[in-house]
Amino acid sequence: MSPLYRILSISAVCALMAACATVPQPLQGNFANVTSMNAQQGSSANGTQVRWGGNIISTEPGQQSTCFYVLAHPLDSQARPVGGNNDTQGRFVACHSGFYDPEVFKPGREITFTGTVQGTMTRKVGDYDYAYPRLEASVVYLWPKRPVMVGYPYYGPGWYDPFWGPGPYWGPGWGWGGWGGWYAPPVIVVRHR
Repeated sequence: MSPLYRILSISAVCALMAACATVPQPLQGNFANVTSMNAQQGSSANGTQVRWGGNIISTEPGQQSTCFYVLAHPLDSQARPVGGNNDTQGRFVACHSGFYDPEVFKPGREITFTGTVQGTMTRKVGDYDYAYPRLEASVVYLWPKRPVMVGYPYYGPGWYDPFWGPGPYWGPGWGWGGWGGWYAPPVIVVRHR
């Protein structure tokens, strides 16, 4: 294999991988590596340009702006929040001018912001006074809901695996009751008295 072919192959693979992990245009840019937990612990983050995201806790519209209370998560290569409840980076509040409908920006939805850190604001979480790092948001990016996977395996509408579950090839040796019933779901019988 020639060196030129190797270089072109590696370049093509890198370009393909970069295309798969593209940050949406509004969220692109260079941002400080400061998490909401870092900003909560010190005032040195004030004025820093950051990109934070997570799951919405609540959305509160005001007269001039809307504030989003967010459970922070790390961001993936597309700047989308990742992780479960154990992979959090604390909480933060992001405010942006204008009205954002709480019925659209519902609790649990994934959201990413870019903006400037502007100190902290204290708010109750239960009986605890929590210092929320405050972000003056320049971009509010609500992510589309992730597709719900029903059953296993699921490859999208119109596709089925003839070896898994009911299908046109249902019969002896196929699906749930095949191969002597070793893969059959348990049967629960409820008797009324």
